[in-house]
Amino acid sequence: MSDSTNLRPIIEHTPFETPPTQNVHGWERIGSVAGGVMMVGKGLRRGGIFGLIQVAIGGVALARGFTGHSSLKDKLEQGRQEMNSVRTKIERAGQELKNLKTRAEVAAEKATKTAG
Repeated sequence: MSDSTNLRPIIEHTPFETPPTQNVHGWERIGSVAGGVMMVGKGLRRGGIFGLIQVAIGGVALARGFTGHSSLKDKLEQGRQEMNSVRTKIERAGQELKNLKTRAEVAAEKATKTAG
């Protein structure tokens, strides 16, 4: 079985919790609202299943622009932070290996001098 610490909640926040922080600002919000309005309008004019898909995508863009929060952007940022953390750990481990190698070479050199 897996650890319960690895499980992530499906519902990230409820209406009674504080709203998520804004991670969409300025022109990005304006672009989301404008693109959302355009997509909703095109979807309504088009109709059918593809029109419904356009309306849904436009609605998501509108919500992103109005709230100033994007869950997808949050997830991407979390992934970027985790990647940077792993990169730092790998670089640190590489430096430790170099130090161990240097110490081993010095110890081997000393051992050959005292034996010879």
